Amino acid sequence: MSSDLQAAKATIRAYFDAFDDAAPDDRLSALNAHAAPDYSWRGLHPFHEQDSAEATISAFWTPLLTAFSGLQRREDIFLAGLNDAQGAPGTWVGSMGHFMGLFDAPWLDIPATGKLTMLRYAEFHHVENGKITETALFCDILSVMHQAGLNPLGSQAAADFIHPGPRTHDGLLFDPQDPAEGDTTLALVKRMGAEINRANQVLQGELTGVAYSQQDELRHDWHEDMLWFGPAGIGATYTIDRYIEQHQTPFRTQLSDRAFHGHQARIAEGNYCGFFGWPNLSVKPTNGYLGMPYSEEPAPMRVVDFYRRDGDKLAENWIFIDILHFLNCQGRDVLAEIQS
Repeated sequence: MSSDLQAAKATIRAYFDAFDDAAPDDRLSALNAHAAPDYSWRGLHPFHEQDSAEATISAFWTPLLTAFSGLQRREDIFLAGLNDAQGAPGTWVGSMGHFMGLFDAPWLDIPATGKLTMLRYAEFHHVENGKITETALFCDILSVMHQAGLNPLGSQAAADFIHPGPRTHDGLLFDPQDPAEGDTTLALVKRMGAEINRANQVLQGELTGVAYSQQDELRHDWHEDMLWFGPAGIGATYTIDRYIEQHQTPFRTQLSDRAFHGHQARIAEGNYCGFFGWPNLSVKPTNGYLGMPYSEEPAPMRVVDFYRRDGDKLAENWIFIDILHFLNCQGRDVLAEIQS
């Protein structure tokens, strides 16, 4: 298994080296050299699903590379693992960090600033026989809006800044890892997910007679000084108590009827784990979440999580949510708003 993971990592490292160093007009050739003939791509709103390398370059990469001069990949986490979720089986490789460049031309009608700008990203690649068969790529468009001086969602409860990588600076798992460590990390993340489901059952009245505080739930699986790096519009928070105040409580009291749909890919290696869903869950806005009015219609959330385990508990969590898609499904088109 270790040799399979290392081979998949080598495929993605070679792809990154070729793609990131290629001139904009040569990116398609670089992707085609490493992609399978039936390559497919998933991205956040407004890019959604693309069914070929050509469509991916045209829809996502060419506009991005046109807008951001000298785009660099600043990677913080890199890992591989066998898919433990409901999506395509086999080996997946995850990467997370920032794309960084000079914001020299408008992107998605966000006005250019001419300044250095950071775009958070998370990527998952399914590798088969040395080729990339599918990719899921999320990035934080709202963060770019904030850096350009736009704040379409108004104030947020938690902090808004460029998120750092792991505190331990050990997230780039280029070398083989002890499989037992990855198994431990995956088991902890799944246990934490079970705790969330249990708490949700209590909140929705499906599980009664249980004394179960939010602190009890979190301390079971998280260090007291946990770090939660959420997307722009929600923000980042620190410690269990501030996480409860600044993210968990608004999420649970302003949304209802949470339905979990599973993950497309979930992998773990060493002390790190990552997953994404398409969508992960659906919820009903009931009390002003992200400024949305009450709705009886459930809206989907496409979510990415990366975790760092420290000992027997989780220490850090980086989250991406396709907030623009979530809002668009409820009738609010943020990208159209900034055009007016």
